[in-house]
Formats: sequence, structure tokens, C-alpha cells
Amino acid sequence: MSDRAEAVLRQAVPPVRRLLPSVLLGVAAGLSSVLLLASSAWLIARAAEQPPVLYLSVAVVGVRAFALGRAVFRYLERLAGHDAAFRQLATIRAGVFERLLPLAPDGLASSRRGDLLARFVGDVDELQNVSLRIVQPVVSAAVVLVAAIAGLAWLAPASALAVGGCLAVGIAAAILAQQVIAARADRRLAPLRGELQAAVVEHVQALEVLVAFDAAAAGRARIRRLGLRLERATRLRASAVGIAAAAMSAVGGFAAAASLSAAEPLLAGGRIDGPTFAVLCLVPLAIAEVASALPIAVGSLRVVRASAERVANAVPEEIPAEVPTTPAEPVALLAPTSTSTRVPAPALRLRGVRARWPEVGGADATAAGDVGRTGAPAALDALDLDVAPGERLLVEGESGAGKTTLAHVLVRFLEYKGSYRLGDAEVRDLDPRDVRRVVGLVEQRPWLFDEDLRQNLAFARDTASDEELLAVLDRVGLAEWAAERGGLDAPVGERGALVSGGQAQRIALARAMLADFPVLVLDEPTASVDADRADALLRDLLEAAGRDRTVVLISHTGAPHELVDRAVTLRPGTNAPVQPGS
Repeated sequence: MSDRAEAVLRQAVPPVRRLLPSVLLGVAAGLSSVLLLASSAWLIARAAEQPPVLYLSVAVVGVRAFALGRAVFRYLERLAGHDAAFRQLATIRAGVFERLLPLAPDGLASSRRGDLLARFVGDVDELQNVSLRIVQPVVSAAVVLVAAIAGLAWLAPASALAVGGCLAVGIAAAILAQQVIAARADRRLAPLRGELQAAVVEHVQALEVLVAFDAAAAGRARIRRLGLRLERATRLRASAVGIAAAAMSAVGGFAAAASLSAAEPLLAGGRIDGPTFAVLCLVPLAIAEVASALPIAVGSLRVVRASAERVANAVPEEIPAEVPTTPAEPVALLAPTSTSTRVPAPALRLRGVRARWPEVGGADATAAGDVGRTGAPAALDALDLDVAPGERLLVEGESGAGKTTLAHVLVRFLEYKGSYRLGDAEVRDLDPRDVRRVVGLVEQRPWLFDEDLRQNLAFARDTASDEELLAVLDRVGLAEWAAERGGLDAPVGERGALVSGGQAQRIALARAMLADFPVLVLDEPTASVDADRADALLRDLLEAAGRDRTVVLISHTGAPHELVDRAVTLRPGTNAPVQPGS
């Protein structure tokens, strides 16, 4: 197991102040089980001698107390243990998310979305068993076993020795049986869950294409095959756990028989009485029940180690060179003017800019954007470009020319070589988050959440009132459309399934305007719109953006020249722009 996975396992263990209560309650529950059986055995044997009831009253009270205590302590142990474990899961999940943020979005192109979700949710959830099924039960069981064996040794050392020997052999045999039967299944459970979830997500997202090409049945068959493999692994693990539990039950019987054989000479010699003999015969059954937690812990350890490895590898150990990082001492960006909360639109100046996509190898390698994500040639090579404040620049070029690469460089999703300046500041010296407060991107396929219009707009500025949201919808030409569908409560569907491509672009532009970006980059805004409506949409988008913003319009189909101030064309292989003029 890697050092990173070991660090994840250590992080899954709650701190002592949170773990100790569940351990102590587990010890109390285990001792209550052992003492319940001991007091019950003594009471039954002693009652058979028909003594005065007074001599049985303490044992009667003990049986009641230990019976109640076992249930109460077990409940409190589960309560304290789960509280501590779930707090650690929140910490781990937040840590994974924080490690994902610097890579998003382009550094995660090689991650299959379904598998990444399985790591973030399922594998992190599995780590709760580090505390609940391994650390806390093993520590509690060890304390109880030591105390119980010590108690037997106080009554009859030979019985304690016999019971200890049976437990050692039985636990080793149960662990070996689990290892033989389910070791491979334990290690494969977490990866299989990730593969199945990735396959389901990919199938659902590509369902329209699969149905159109009559390939949906093959996709469903693949999901069924993965489901059967996961089912077999789960059944095999469950069988191993059942066999281990049966083995420990048998160990309890053998331990009781061994204790009986060791104690019988003491009874015959008069060194112990009948009630003590009964205790020595029956208490090993309770001891074996407590010891059954140890084989379960070993089996759980294999599963959580696999999950810890997947959680550790959910994010690359080193951020790819193509993904920007925050400088140690970022310089300050432009300050807002005294009359506006928005910084003035700065000039953009690119000199000799080179950029490439991070190397990928996963199913998402063909995600949206220009070709070149395999990392071989630079998608942008020696690009020189100037954009004046308030200018409307059209960037044209065929697919693969580097248009989307340029957009991602401008908003600091991709690292670059050369010089890219916002006003007087070199962008690599700035915090990427500061850059994205100035340069906003409206993507070719904007992400819309499965919420209503209000929620899809308000996250851009959560202080915006309903009146402000309706006003910005009016600016992008959606006021009438929204009113017909219930206003701000109108649903948009998962990933905008209930809106058209043009409406999705208008909603995305409304969000960008709420965020009040001085520079807007519109990446293929008419890609999902009919050709006869493309120019009208572009005109509406640019008019809504206003003349106080800089707009970089990226399109492979061009735009009417009267809508832009200048146009440049990128060529594949060499990104020296051809400038035909306005």
C-alpha cells in the first residue's frame, strides 16, 4: 500500500478524545456479555442446590444489571462510534474536494466522472469501517479478552490456558479461511463499484447517441456484466464472513469443552464448587463471541485498504504542469474604481503564448474542446494577440486550431508559456481565482443544475434579489419565456434538459452578467443553435453584454462583421493569427 493510502487510513481514525468513549463503551458492552453469562451460569447452578433465596439475590440483580447494561452500552457505543467516524468522513471528503479544486476542470479530464464520484462518495464512506469495524472493535475486544482470560485464570489457570489456546487456533483458522475464500474479492469490491458506477453514468449521459446508433443494448449488457461481477464478489465476501462467524461459534464450543476438561479434575478434587464449574464451562461461549470481532476486522481491513488507495489516487499526487497553480506570493490585481464595484476592463496582451492540454488516457479524453488533449503537440504555439479594453474580438478557426485552448488560457484553466498580461500584471503572477473574477467564460455547453431558474442564476451572486434576477433575464431576452413557465421557479432539468441550446446560452450569459465580469469569453455560443437563428442569438448576446465589457467571441462559423470590432483567424499547427480586419 502506498504512503498516501496509509495517510488516508490514519486520517480515517478519529482522534483519541472522540475514539475513547466508543472504545470504553465497547469494553463495557463486552464485559457485560461475559459477566451476564457468568452470573447466569452461577445463578442456575447455585439455585439447583436450593439455598435460601437471600443467597441468590445478588446474582439475580447481577443478571438483570448485566442484561440491561449490555444493550445500553452497545447502543451508546454505536452512537459514539458512528458520530466519531462520520466526523472523520466529513474531514476526508472535504480534503479530497480541496485537492480536486486546483485541478478543475482541465486537470480532471482523464478522470471518468462516474468512477470519480464513486471514489468521492462510496470509497470515502467505506473508510468509516476503519473505526467502526477495525480499530474500535479490536481494541475493545482485546481489553475484554484479557480481562476475561484473567478472570478464568483466577478461578482455574488450566481452564484459562485451554480457552486461550482454543481462541488462538480458532481465530487464526477463521482469518485463514477468509484469506483463502475472499481475499481477492475484498480487494476488488471497491474498484468494481467504481467501474459499475462509471458505466452507469456514461450510459445515461450518452443514452441519446446510443439509442440513435442502436447501441443501447450493448451498453446495458456491459452494465449487467459489471453488476454480476460485483454481485459475485459481494456474495463471496459475505460467504467468507459467514464461514468465519460459524468457525468462531464452533471455537466457542471447543473452548467450552476444553475448559470443562481442564476444570473437571478441580471439581472432582473439591477445589472448586458446582457453580464455579458451571461458570468455567459456559463463559468461554461469551469469550468466543467477543473474539469474533477479530476475523471481521481483518477482512474489513482488506476492503478499506483498497478504498483508501482509490481515495488517495482520486487526485494526482502532483499537479500536472499544464494546470496553473497559485503563486507563493500572488500580486494584487486591478482595484475597483470609486464609482463601481467592478474593476475596469483591462487590456489583454499575449506574446509568444504556448499551451497544451494535460495528458489523458481515460474515457473523458474526448471531452468538449479542441483536439490536442492527448498532450503531444502544443494546442497553442507562439500566439501573439492584443485585445483592447471594451473591444469585441472575433476569434475564428477550424476545429483543432486552438480556439477552446485559448479560452481556457484566458480564464486560467490552463498554464501557458510566454507572456499573458491583464493590464500591467503578468497573469502567472496572479492568483487564478482573481483572474476568474475579471475574465468570465461562457462555455459551448454551459452547465445547468437540476434546479429552478432562480438557483441557476443566484449562485453567480447569492445576494441578488428576485427583481435583479428578472432584470438580467430581461436583458438576455428570456423575460417573456420565463414568465410563461412560472418565472424564477421554472425548472431547467438535469444539465438543462428542459431548455434549448440557445436558451442555455442566454442563461449562462445572465449568470456571467450577474457576476459582472469585465471581460467575457464566449466559446462557440451558437454551436447548439440553428444556423438561421445563430446571428440573432449573437446579436442579442452582444447587446446584452453591453459596450462597457471586453468580449472575446470564439466561433468556427464566424459572425456578422457589424457585430464585432475585429476578427482574427487561428490556423492549426501555427497559431500566428491571420487578421482580415473588421
